[in-house]
Amino acid sequence: MRSIVAVLVLSLVAAFPRASLAEDAAVDAERRTIEALIASVAGLGDATFIRNGQSYDASKAARFLREKWKSRESEVRTADEFIERVASFSSTTSKPYLIRFTDGREIQSADFLRAELARLRRAD
Repeated sequence: MRSIVAVLVLSLVAAFPRASLAEDAAVDAERRTIEALIASVAGLGDATFIRNGQSYDASKAARFLREKWKSRESEVRTADEFIERVASFSSTTSKPYLIRFTDGREIQSADFLRAELARLRRAD
């Protein structure tokens, strides 16, 4: 009986590091996806980003999103949470963030980022 218990205990101990490694890999994958979303914003050089009625270029918008993400890191574990909690609307005014393209078309940043996330996931 003792040998069975010992085997069970050793099996459980051996399983925990693997779960931890798998969790770490999943966290790293989500962080890379969030960084890819931010890079997609930075890559829209001809677009204007509207936050609380103010216009920002793509690089400033990307920098802002990264800083906001870092300040809310404990609340954001996935790319979906990043879009919902960081990149969709102003925390102070609740106004949605917008992207205005050179042709005058505007979309909410959440819509753009959800489409970009879907594209990234299809590519995997």
